[in-house]
Amino acid sequence: QVQLVESGGGLVQAGGSLRLSCKASGSISSINAAGWYRQAPGKQRELVASISTGGSTRYADSVKGRVTISIDNAKNTVSLQMNSLSPEDTAVYYCNADLRRQRQVGVWNYWGQGTQVTVSS
Repeated sequence: QVQLVESGGGLVQAGGSLRLSCKASGSISSINAAGWYRQAPGKQRELVASISTGGSTRYADSVKGRVTISIDNAKNTVSLQMNSLSPEDTAVYYCNADLRRQRQVGVWNYWGQGTQVTVSS
């Protein structure tokens, strides 16, 4: 069964860093494109960062310069490096990816279960 599993969340002090990982497991051949989203209590889910098939990246204005998204297809992993964290970054972070599955045509979209990031002041 194909799935995305996030890890790396936790509690960190303001100014600290975290690296979130999203590992794709199952019969996949590659990660085509991916994004990280977050949802804070009482707020809508928002896009934090995305990376395209060609490696182009986009970032929300609120995280530009502090966050880097990357794909490692050798490890079937999407990562999100977050630096200079502030309490406003507190949220559940979700991975979303378009995956190419082995012996199947096209790409399939998956969501991870989310990982909590809490930044204390």
